[in-house]
Amino acid sequence: MVVVSTILAVLGGLPLGVLLHLTSPFGLEPRPVLNRVLGVVVDVTRSVPFVVLLVVLASFTRLLVGTSIGSTAVIVPLTIGAIPFFARLTQNALREVGFTVVEAAITTGSSRWRIVWTVLLGEARAALVGAVGVTAVALIGYAAMAGAIGGGGLGTTAIQDGYQGYDDRVLYSSVVALGALAWGMQLLSDFAARTVDRRRAATT
Repeated sequence: MVVVSTILAVLGGLPLGVLLHLTSPFGLEPRPVLNRVLGVVVDVTRSVPFVVLLVVLASFTRLLVGTSIGSTAVIVPLTIGAIPFFARLTQNALREVGFTVVEAAITTGSSRWRIVWTVLLGEARAALVGAVGVTAVALIGYAAMAGAIGGGGLGTTAIQDGYQGYDDRVLYSSVVALGALAWGMQLLSDFAARTVDRRRAATT
């Protein structure tokens, strides 16, 4: 659930985040109206609690995958909830790229696409990798919440077999497993971000 949802969230959230940055007042293609509309959609979607999103998207999920419960079905609301989350993280990462670097690329006659791909995304790649890690860790928590309505995974094990089954061993083991999974995912993300960080590589 988490791996597939993270991949889909990156595929959907990255271009959305780039578009948010480009159309902002400080972007390469300022378009205030479009940026404001996109910002409202992203913020409203992000503000919906995940448990509520599960219920609201139940019919759409059933139409898409044939069921609204189970691990496969939960991927749909996980992805929809994570796309705007990752989009904002992407926008923030791109905002941190120095304007002088972008300006230098513009003066050399680089196309908009080349500036986005090689300058913006290239300079922000360490922050973007970190954003992927943050998104994955958040999705681990969301996926566990989905266990409350039969979403499968460790969340269902903790709630149904542990809490409702009065088995403290299963309950606490599931909690430890979720914590270890989130911790391991964050460590992997931090390592990957350090690996691709140009600035760190240049100083070492």
